[in-house]
Amino acid sequence: MLRIDKLNFSYGDMKVLWDVDLEVHPGEIVTVVGANGAGKSTTLKNISRLVKPDSGGITFEGVNLNRLQPHEVVGLGIVQVPEGRRIFPEMTVTENLRMGSYLKATRKFRESNFEWVFHLFPRLKEREKQLGGTMSGGEQQMLAIARGLMANPKLLLLDEPSLGLSPLFVKNIFQILTDINKEGVTILLVEQNVYQSLRISNRAYVMETGRVVLSGSGEELLNDEHVKKAFLGM
Repeated sequence: MLRIDKLNFSYGDMKVLWDVDLEVHPGEIVTVVGANGAGKSTTLKNISRLVKPDSGGITFEGVNLNRLQPHEVVGLGIVQVPEGRRIFPEMTVTENLRMGSYLKATRKFRESNFEWVFHLFPRLKEREKQLGGTMSGGEQQMLAIARGLMANPKLLLLDEPSLGLSPLFVKNIFQILTDINKEGVTILLVEQNVYQSLRISNRAYVMETGRVVLSGSGEELLNDEHVKKAFLGM
């Protein structure tokens, strides 16, 4: 579904990504783990065309993304839920969700998608008239994911969805991601919560200082001695 070949990227004179190779197959949950500053979020930004690579190719279902604009990438079915949630605080839950289906092609599915996301997130249904900025961090993260789903994604990119959440909300978020995947949405997840993310992943990549240093199934990486020592404190 998604293929990244020899991706290189710099912020000015600072090289951030070095020959990154990555694949996501239909129906998978694929996780990219690594410490802060490893290049995980920058990889997602390159996929979404929020930044442009120095070199390397990114294709989605055979389409070269390198010359596309961000809204055209969304139109193909790639939707990113950004780090820090980035909801609209002065808009209600319903208004935030409507913003997720701003592309003309997604508007005809708006009502059925409302039903879908309220089924996945019953707490949002209870708060549909509440302003986003008055909600808890966990509820805002639910809203950010639900807003992404309103765009009918084939591939959902999630950037640190558990960041800053209580342990209970973290557990809920990872369960919800599993439920979303079971309903046919392929997921590429960037996370610092290594244990929880690898536990739900089909495959995963470990990034260190802008390079992919390990890859394998979620279970393989959970049992890898380097991962245990570097990220799990074992």
